[in-house]
Amino acid sequence: MTRIDSLEQLHALYGEPHERSLRKEIPYLSEPYQALIAAAPFVVLATSGPEGLDCSPRGDAPGFVRVLDERTLALPDRPGNNRIDSLRNIVQDPRVALLFLIPGVGESLRVNGRASISLEPELLEACRAQGKLPRSVLRVTVDSCYFQCSKAIVRSRLWEPEQQVLRSSLPSPGDILKTLMDPQFDVQAYERELQERLRTGLY
Repeated sequence: MTRIDSLEQLHALYGEPHERSLRKEIPYLSEPYQALIAAAPFVVLATSGPEGLDCSPRGDAPGFVRVLDERTLALPDRPGNNRIDSLRNIVQDPRVALLFLIPGVGESLRVNGRASISLEPELLEACRAQGKLPRSVLRVTVDSCYFQCSKAIVRSRLWEPEQQVLRSSLPSPGDILKTLMDPQFDVQAYERELQERLRTGLY
């Protein structure tokens, strides 16, 4: 057998999950889980829709994802590239998955739920940052959540300083775009504009 084609084959290969890995999944945000969310400056948002899948990074100061209650989260939408892939998916299929990461911490937090795009004035105001309101806020109703053990972080050595890669060793955003645009694409002008956008357009 060189390929898995059924659940029976899959379970035969991997066996049963550890009991603790099942018991740590709960349908609400416990106090420890809320503490992890409050400390996280980065979350990955996964969505699904008729046009396909999307996995989008979201980041801000720790606690930017707000816990409204033990079953509800608020995730502000800051300025981006305006593709709105995630938001288009959510309008058509509300199911979402969130993965919270905390620098220096091996454990991560996974949250599954259903999201809606809110323009409630009170919610927008609660998510104000640097004097700016978000364009919208995702209100996420939690269906399940559980913390992920640190094995992936330990194996990847993600938070170890000596693992950091020099940005100059990889193609720059302008270099990447030049391979996709017309021959007249001005890499240097794009890089200058990008730095200005990063300085003035985060909020």
